[in-house]
Amino acid sequence: QVQLVESGGGLVQPGGSLRLSCTTSGFTLENYGMGWFRQAPGKAREGPLAISSSYFSPYYADSVKGRFTISRVNTKNTVNLQMNSLKPEDTAVYYCARIPYYPSNYDTDYWGQGTLVTVSS
Repeated sequence: QVQLVESGGGLVQPGGSLRLSCTTSGFTLENYGMGWFRQAPGKAREGPLAISSSYFSPYYADSVKGRFTISRVNTKNTVNLQMNSLKPEDTAVYYCARIPYYPSNYDTDYWGQGTLVTVSS
């Protein structure tokens, strides 16, 4: 069955960096778009923040453009999110999700359980 497992969250100081990973299983990663979303405490889910595809250009939301970089290693079934210049407002639970019809739309069909990122001094 399809599984997505996020890792790499933690506590980081403002201006710092963190790298999240999403390990996938149960499907051929190369054939699917994959995205990252987040949900801050008490707020609605935001995203997609970034989307990676094997065949199309990546997508970035304005809120993370220039600071976050999405990448993938299909042979390792992994999608990464490199987050630089982190701000306190980036504090959230970060989720990866499968986006099967990218770039036609951003609909998702499977989600991971999330990993918490806290940006604080």
